[in-house]
Amino acid sequence: MKRCSFCGRLESKVSLLILGKEGNICNNCVNEANVIVQEDEVSKSNFDVDSLELLKPKEMKGFLDQYVIGQDDAKKVISVAVYNHYKRLRSKISNKDDVEIEKSNIVLVGETGTGKTLIAKTIARKLQVPFTIVDATVMTEAGYVGEDVESLLSRLLQAADYDVKATEKGIIFIDELDKIARKSDNPSITRDVSGEGVQQGLLKLLEGSVVGVPPEGGRKHPEQKLVSIDTKNILFICGGAFAGIEKIISKRLNTQVVGFNSIKDSDKLERENMLQYITPQDLKSFGLIPEIVGRIPSLTYLSPLDGASLKRILTEPKNAIIKQYVKLLAMDKIKLQFDENVFDFIVEKALEYKVGARGLRSICETIMIDAMYEMKSDKNNVLKITLDYAKSRVKMSKRLKVA
Repeated sequence: MKRCSFCGRLESKVSLLILGKEGNICNNCVNEANVIVQEDEVSKSNFDVDSLELLKPKEMKGFLDQYVIGQDDAKKVISVAVYNHYKRLRSKISNKDDVEIEKSNIVLVGETGTGKTLIAKTIARKLQVPFTIVDATVMTEAGYVGEDVESLLSRLLQAADYDVKATEKGIIFIDELDKIARKSDNPSITRDVSGEGVQQGLLKLLEGSVVGVPPEGGRKHPEQKLVSIDTKNILFICGGAFAGIEKIISKRLNTQVVGFNSIKDSDKLERENMLQYITPQDLKSFGLIPEIVGRIPSLTYLSPLDGASLKRILTEPKNAIIKQYVKLLAMDKIKLQFDENVFDFIVEKALEYKVGARGLRSICETIMIDAMYEMKSDKNNVLKITLDYAKSRVKMSKRLKVA
């Protein structure tokens, strides 16, 4: 009777017995061996926070300036917060020093397409630390359809190539934070499983705790081997549009201004950009629970992009959209040129559609798609995009509604 050479079980007692030349192994022993290999892999780490190229805040902002146009206030706040965070990890606190430095999680508030995700990605790329982006809208309370809050740690673990030590020093960008705001202050018979319930789940991650994480993601199961990750040194950067929060800010400012100077002081407010007056109190009024607000101490805003900023985004950064098209066509030995007024036209349409910097790419793609499809390999290796051509492409497009 054939049996497993490792555990000794008979072939009739196991689901599968793999036969070898000098021995056999059952499916149970294969699973156990796989767990041992994974544990050995996650225990090995070459990550060293002391080897990070940590720039001073002013230098880090200078690096961000190469990729992100404008948003000086947001870049300044995030540069200082990230620098202090990794400086904190490098510090060796002596036994005589009882001062414990807490981390500064960050929340970025701004309209879509203003650069929230780009700022976080650019900083992570410069530091070369594990980085992942998670969408808060897919998270639900444990036990409901959707993703557990702990799933964001699974993604960071995967981004770190299952290096636990590196994972515990990484950065997580939580997008659409405003979508998990508490739906109502009134008690209800239905549970707010994708709102306040998710916020409660995030609390333990933001403040720092040891969490059991399934390495491959997905729901937890009793038979699944979990990896323990300590979140006290993971930096959380949160972003959200917080649509409608301007009304909350306006209401707060108006109620605070009392007396004969009320009209005079209110005239000083920049009505076009109320986000610059945002405070943690406004996030609480929007629907974030006080505990969450208290664990994200660094709060900053991103200004709406005007035409001048959009034009600079189109042409100036190292990864500018126009530069990408020039490089793409250069691979086919075609020199791409644009009339200057084409850029103004693209910006005009982006402002019309209110899509921010993210919409610039869509408009450029609409203009360029036919030219790239029909390009020929002949002696005429110069492609010039004129204003008339750009207008005709946009007008013919079925994706962009143009009057």
